[in-house]
Parts: sequence; structure tokens; C-alpha cells
Amino acid sequence: MKVTFLGTGTSQGVPVIGCDCPVCSSLDFRDKRTRCAVHIEVEGKSIVIDTGPDFRTQMLRERITKLDAVIFTHEHKDHTAGLDDIRPFNFSQKKDMPIYGSKKVLTQIKREFSYIFEEVKYPGVPSVIPYEISNDPFTAEDVPIIPIQVLHYRLPVFGFRLKDFTYITDAKYIDQKEIEKIKGSKVLVLNALQKDHHISHLTLEEAIELVNIIKPERAYFTHASHKLGTHHEIESQLPPNIRLAFDGLKIQID
Repeated sequence: MKVTFLGTGTSQGVPVIGCDCPVCSSLDFRDKRTRCAVHIEVEGKSIVIDTGPDFRTQMLRERITKLDAVIFTHEHKDHTAGLDDIRPFNFSQKKDMPIYGSKKVLTQIKREFSYIFEEVKYPGVPSVIPYEISNDPFTAEDVPIIPIQVLHYRLPVFGFRLKDFTYITDAKYIDQKEIEKIKGSKVLVLNALQKDHHISHLTLEEAIELVNIIKPERAYFTHASHKLGTHHEIESQLPPNIRLAFDGLKIQID
């Protein structure tokens, strides 16, 4: 399995207009964080989790020419706004795009992208097949996936486990029974928004504590705001088995 971090930031990521903090003014490419998303190559399939506003730029940057399915963690715009840009894959692959999400996610997408779901479609609009998922295992293009339900303040959000890889973003609280579903993962990705308390996101300290409970072989932190600090600064403070992800980072999981 090969995982590529398409984006590792938030809407408070980089650049923030008018901000001259160390992250926003950094020349380190690892501090240029676009909105959070990940690309997974597994069992010959190409799967993306979330299509934020930077989706098109991310896919072009990584030269991804094949896409088999899109899975959504939740309905917030910074995770769904780029859905329209699946249309080149519709054209090149000559097929509808399967999209997977909870009932709330699909309802929101149908409202915000209503033109995709019109009975009489305008020529050239994206073409999708929506699949509703719940907190039960499912398959996306024959790839087995285990959802991990977390809370983003009071909003239920899904993380996903594919084989030995678990990806979680926009989490503040994870119930013990969901933690048990994560255990045994070789690689765990968690959100770590900033150092200070936040109502709906894990802080850096909280994310480290969770990694110590779950004990994966490796962990990567994502969904970082400019308030977290520079990549160089944060990496120097992390334990050896935890790294701060950056846009374009590629990891292999055997």
C-alpha cells in the first residue's frame, strides 16, 4: 500500500492573508499546507479520502491520472468543496465515480452540488454513484474498509482503516470501542491542530497521548494550522515514532 498526503492543513493553514507568523512566512516547502486529504493506492485501486478546495491542485501536483473512488470523512466544506473536479476522471475513465459517505454527508453534497443530481443533466457535469455508509465495515471498489467514528466537537466524523493503515482527521474525542478498531495498525494518521486547547480538534499533546495509547509502529500528524508551528520546530519535539506529515509526503506500508 502506498499513501500520499495530498494536503495536511486547514482553512487556518498556509498562507493566511496578512499573517507574518513563522509558518506563514516560512520558505520551507513543508510549511505550505493545503487542505487535508490523502490518496491511497491499494490492491490496484486508487482511492482518495476527501476532496477539499485544493483537490484539483493536489491531484495535478501528484500527477494522479486514475481515480477509482472517493470517500468522505464528513460534510464540512474544507473536505468536500473540490468534488466538481472529479469530472476529468469521468471523461478519461468513461465511468461514473463511486462516492462514499454517511447519510448527512451525501445529503449535504446533493444540496451543494445539486446540478450533479438533476434528472436532466447539463452536458459535462460530474457523474457520481453515491453509496451511503454507516459505522459498519464496507467495501469500496472491492477494497475492505473499516470506519472509525470520532467526534468533531458534537459532530460524528468517520476515520477509516484500510488494512494496516488508519486515517483520522477532525477528531476531538474517540470512544474506547473505536480505539479498539484502530489498534494493530502499523501506521496511524491523526489530526493535531495546534498546541493550545481547541473545542473540536485534538491538540498536539492530546494527539501524542492517543498515539501512546494505540501504539502503532508509526504515526503521522495532519490537519495542522499555522498556530501549530513550523515543521522543523514541531518535528524536533516529537518522539522517534511520530512525524509531522507534509503535503506530498509518500509512505509505503507493507
